[in-house]
Amino acid sequence: MRERFAALYTAVLADILDERGHRAQTLPPSIRPLEAGTRLAGRAFTVLGRPAETDDHDAALRKVLGMLGDVPAGHVAVYACHHDASAHLGELSVTSLKARGVAGCVLDGGCRDVRFVVDEGFPVFCRFVTPEDSTWRWELEATQAPVTIGRVRVEPGDWVVGDDDGVVVVPAGIASDVLAEAEAKAATESEIRSAVREGMLPLEAYERYGTF
Repeated sequence: MRERFAALYTAVLADILDERGHRAQTLPPSIRPLEAGTRLAGRAFTVLGRPAETDDHDAALRKVLGMLGDVPAGHVAVYACHHDASAHLGELSVTSLKARGVAGCVLDGGCRDVRFVVDEGFPVFCRFVTPEDSTWRWELEATQAPVTIGRVRVEPGDWVVGDDDGVVVVPAGIASDVLAEAEAKAATESEIRSAVREGMLPLEAYERYGTF
C-alpha cells in the first residue's frame, strides 16, 4: 500500500476524501516540504510535545532520542509540537531515521540543518526552519497517541501522503477503499488531460468523464 500511495498525488486523495464526507484531512498549508519535489507516504507514528523550559538537557535529549529509535521502518513521524519556536528535528536525527528505513517526517514545528537534511534525501515537511535547538525549550509528552494538527486528527497507523501541494491524512479504517478510488480517479484524469490537450472543452470533458 505504501508504494501505491506514494505513486498518487495528494490532490486526488483529497478529492476522494471530500466525496466521502471527510473534509478535514489536509494539514495546514504552512506545512511545506523542505525541498520542492519531495514526496512521502507511510503510516503515521505520532509524536506529541509541548513548550517547557528545562535545565536538564541530558534527560530531555535522552527522551527524544529514545522516541526517534522507536519509529518503525516505513512509517512517517508526525509531530504535533504546539511550539512556535526552535527546531524539533535536525540532521543527526534524520540520518538515523533514514538509516532505519523510516519513510519521512511531518512537523507542525521547526527543522534545522536544512542543507544537510536535503542532501541526505530524507523527506521532511515542516512549518518553519530555525537554527535554535528545542531541547532546552520543549519536551516530548507522548508517542502513538492521537494528535491534532490544524483541523486534522491524526491517529497512529493512519496513512500520511505528502507532495508539493501539501500533506493529506487518510484514516486507516478507510485507507484501502480510498486508495482504490483515488487510483481510478487518477486514471480518469489522465484521460481527461489527453482530451483537453486535443481541444475538448472543460464542460464537455466533465460531462463525458464525470469529473474534472
